[in-house]
Amino acid sequence: MMRQAHKRSQLRTRAVVAAAALLLGGGGTAVIAQHASAGASHGGGRDAGHGSHDAGGGSGGGSAAGARTLACPDVGDRLRDVPAPARTEVSRGLSQLDAQVAQAYERMTSHQGGEDTVLDELKAKRAETIGRINDSLTADGAGPAPATVAAASLSGCRTEQVSTAAADDSSRDLAPRLGARGMPGGPSRADFADIRTAPLRNGPRARPGGSTGTFTSVCGRNENGHFNPDNVIVTPGVRNGAHHMHDYVGNKSTDAFSTDASLAAAGTTCANGDKSSHYWPVLRVLDGKAAPDANAPGGGHDGNMGTVLRPASVTLQFRGSPVSKVTAMPRFLRIITGDAKALTNGVANANASWSCEGFENRQLKDKYPICPKGADVVRTFAFQNCWDGRNTDSANHRTHVAFARPDGSCPRGFRAVPQLVQRITYDVPAGVPFAVDSFPEQLHKPVTDHGDFINVMSDRLMAKAASCVNDGRTC
Repeated sequence: MMRQAHKRSQLRTRAVVAAAALLLGGGGTAVIAQHASAGASHGGGRDAGHGSHDAGGGSGGGSAAGARTLACPDVGDRLRDVPAPARTEVSRGLSQLDAQVAQAYERMTSHQGGEDTVLDELKAKRAETIGRINDSLTADGAGPAPATVAAASLSGCRTEQVSTAAADDSSRDLAPRLGARGMPGGPSRADFADIRTAPLRNGPRARPGGSTGTFTSVCGRNENGHFNPDNVIVTPGVRNGAHHMHDYVGNKSTDAFSTDASLAAAGTTCANGDKSSHYWPVLRVLDGKAAPDANAPGGGHDGNMGTVLRPASVTLQFRGSPVSKVTAMPRFLRIITGDAKALTNGVANANASWSCEGFENRQLKDKYPICPKGADVVRTFAFQNCWDGRNTDSANHRTHVAFARPDGSCPRGFRAVPQLVQRITYDVPAGVPFAVDSFPEQLHKPVTDHGDFINVMSDRLMAKAASCVNDGRTC
């Protein structure tokens, strides 16, 4: 186990100040330079590995309309082969990279050193850590040289300006608590929108030969209080590998040190005996109240403040393919949907969906919904529903699964499996802002929302699920 030794006193202090600002009706965002809004493009800047980045668009760079953050290449996403002997060291290295970015972000937003100095020091630290990752990939014949990642091109980071200007006045009711520009570290009023302004959602229609049934596991709402800031899929063996708090249902034992064997031996909160692990970042209301984890890893230690909301409901449903039958998932298949770093990575892997009860034909991808009175907030994670037929995981935790094409068919080389849809609802107090936990530099943006799943169903139960889906039954 690697101990996360970094100190975040300044980050905690800013979070406490932000909480006080909420109660006082204030707000404000730490701004340290003027550049254009962050957007989909990540190709500019003074150079590819250092300095400021002008993404174009946005507010025109005025400090009154923007917040500053750090954008670093995602090393984990570049991995293509991690041999078993290297996994522990790679996991530790990836967690260290996240900690280094968080430290640098804290220094920048609290003005502890000049921007260029912070970026130079961060680049040096990242280069050293990436070098260790590469050494572990090639040590003792653990893997071929092509498994390594390019330290020179991935070590440098840049600063980005993120717009905090609301596009319209739909978030005006949040102003007394959130302030005109939001909280230090996010979110801002620009991150909220009336659900009635969201686009209508349309999907492919079922065709003859499709699979229209559903299979549901009833696993509760985390009444047993299973929380931790680990991520056993991305950073196994590392405490606080996520740097934000996760909410769990299903498997009762999931943490950083879980193995296939320990998950299979554990108990479950699911009524049908399904031992699968389902988890996602907690949702917090920004009510200015100190949470029990205000000084803990994953909580205030990592810039996540506010009261954790228990879901009003959790629905875990497996659905079919509109164009074909589905194949049973293999046991211990791991899937991540969405991107916890979508603010700085771009939206290629983003898969957030926010809505309100009664309005789920409308979905927001990069905004939190402002719901009509009496309507709960809804988070929906529709997971990748195509599998490569061979692997239960991949080095970057993405390439072994894929989303179906717009017509519902799977890409070449993939086969349809039951699609997991996690639907979580929350009774959010009217007029009170809320946000998901996130890495500090991701500013609690709604686009960073993501869900995680490890299939620990018995083969018999998964076969039943596939049969229900293929036969058009509701189970």
